[in-house]
Amino acid sequence: MEACIELPSLHNQMAFLSRSERATLGTLSRVRRSPILWHFDSTTEHTDHTEFGFRAFRVFRGFTHLERENLVLRTHTCGELRKEQGGQTVTVCGWVDSRRDHGGLVFIDLRDRYGKIQVVFDPQVSKDQVLHDAAGSLRNEDVLRVTGEVTLRGAKDINPKLPTGEIDIHAVTLEVLNRSKTPPFEPSTLNPPNEELRLKYRFVDLRRPRLQELVHFRHRLTKLIRDYFDREGFLDIETPMLGRSTPEGARDYLVPSRVHEGCFYALPQSPQIYKQILMVAGYDRYMQIARCFRDEDLRADRQPEFTQVDVEMAFVEREDILQVIDGLIIFAMKELRGEDYPPVTRLTYRDAMERYGSDKPDLRYGMELKDLGDIAANCGFGVFKNTLGAGGRVRGLCAPQAAAKYSRKNIDELTTFVADYKAKGLAFFRVTDTGLDSPIAKFFNETEQRAIIERFDAKAGDLIFCVADQPKVTSAALGALRGRLGKELKLFDPNQMHFAWLLDFPLFAWNEEEIRWDAEHHPFCNPHPDDVAFFETDPGQIRANSYDLIINGYEAASGSVRIHDPAVQQKVFDLLGINPEQAEARFGFLLEALRYGAPPHAGVALGLDRWVMLFTGCDNIRDVIAFPKTQKASDLLTGAPAAVDDKQLRELNIKVAPSGK
Repeated sequence: MEACIELPSLHNQMAFLSRSERATLGTLSRVRRSPILWHFDSTTEHTDHTEFGFRAFRVFRGFTHLERENLVLRTHTCGELRKEQGGQTVTVCGWVDSRRDHGGLVFIDLRDRYGKIQVVFDPQVSKDQVLHDAAGSLRNEDVLRVTGEVTLRGAKDINPKLPTGEIDIHAVTLEVLNRSKTPPFEPSTLNPPNEELRLKYRFVDLRRPRLQELVHFRHRLTKLIRDYFDREGFLDIETPMLGRSTPEGARDYLVPSRVHEGCFYALPQSPQIYKQILMVAGYDRYMQIARCFRDEDLRADRQPEFTQVDVEMAFVEREDILQVIDGLIIFAMKELRGEDYPPVTRLTYRDAMERYGSDKPDLRYGMELKDLGDIAANCGFGVFKNTLGAGGRVRGLCAPQAAAKYSRKNIDELTTFVADYKAKGLAFFRVTDTGLDSPIAKFFNETEQRAIIERFDAKAGDLIFCVADQPKVTSAALGALRGRLGKELKLFDPNQMHFAWLLDFPLFAWNEEEIRWDAEHHPFCNPHPDDVAFFETDPGQIRANSYDLIINGYEAASGSVRIHDPAVQQKVFDLLGINPEQAEARFGFLLEALRYGAPPHAGVALGLDRWVMLFTGCDNIRDVIAFPKTQKASDLLTGAPAAVDDKQLRELNIKVAPSGK
């Protein structure tokens, strides 16, 4: 029976012992500090267990203490054995991935995060029917420890799809380390269930090979990032998780203080202020893999808690930051994909909005926006002419070889789509060998039709879409349409990685609802030196000395040159409606630091989750986070957020009031 030992049953024989005798067994276990088993045998003084990897020590009242010769539970992982280990006796541990009973033989695929190997239970080899019967009782996801001999498969039995496909382990011992309930789904399934079920049973979901690949890739990317910044002389410095609420941008997650009644900490949206203080303190190259929290509406590429690579440098200009991150891109692309990446594309915010209608354009394909105002000014189509007369614009894009792929019904769907971006309509032209085909083509003469075709460099079979509206609406609607058409028409290689810097964002954005200026990024961005005069005349024209890194149409990093002059900082606060008293109340500690010799400094924050998502070709950020939240910011695994005891609330001097909904 020692050849097949199931741990949970070994404690049952101890029930008749006295408390002191049970304590003696426990003391022996702790003193030896080794994996042990207790075997009950009331008839023999000693049993030889060495062939199964145990040493036996006679104890009392019929108990024998079995101590493993090898203190390591396994000699190899399931994925590392090869034909070179043929003939060796090995021990492996893992989960049952599948079981096949062929009558005389039982086959088990044993799995861990390193791979999978086939274990064979053959009573003709082990000479142990009990062992064979135990193998037949195994179920998927049971946790095993198996010892056996590595044997080579015959040529016809080799599985070329598995790295371990040339060998088997012929088992001589089996330990069931833990039995598993029937799992809600099999980790090996090719069709995983809905996300809600997978997140509830995340401990099973994380056994899936794809998720294990993603977790491993994330580890590797994170290590490469640390290695790169260490090589470049950066110090990894932690900043506090409990800080002061600075209500700018997204909502803070608040943490009540028990000691300071009625006061709250805030979880950091980013270490922005702390890293600026580090520059003032003289740590001129800082980085951190930082956890950040934002209470905002969620989507596929956003989580309430996320990880960013936080970087700050002193005595630098914008170019220094860009070159450091360019170096990281080149390093990562070479290490992770074996590619020599060319210089990173750069374009200004205004250029991106004009050409692509988006501040995060996917540059893996063209399909640029074109202005048709000069052509449409004298056409017979009233919608275009009236829009231009009211100060609006007529702009469009050309979808290559899309005319036959989009029916009128499809175009109606696209019209509804752009309406979500406040566009009042969507005009279209099918390009033919003779001109333009459209319900509104009759309003354009032959010269105007030819000019439209030439403006887009269109070919027969192309489909031109146009939007006539105010400038912001044409950008938003056509930018979104461009992104949708790019995917539907498969205009790009999904395996390609394209990086681009977007420069010179506006410093301020006009808030129409509250009739005031807001900071486009945050209130600590340094204004472009050429635009200082606009503070008094036209704040909307002021450019921030800022930059975003765009990867495949996603914002993957954002940063700016910081304000290090307290006078300039207050000038920005004034435009945001933050008077000196309010500024001192909210940001006094930073302003005070700036008064004590702050160097010129700049920084950037890279979204680590998005980098992993983009490098691995995922379209859902939750797949690259071990324990993500749902789109409703809940944790289905643990049930968070959840109500707490009244005692805890009383200690915090908090009372929960009805929401009134």
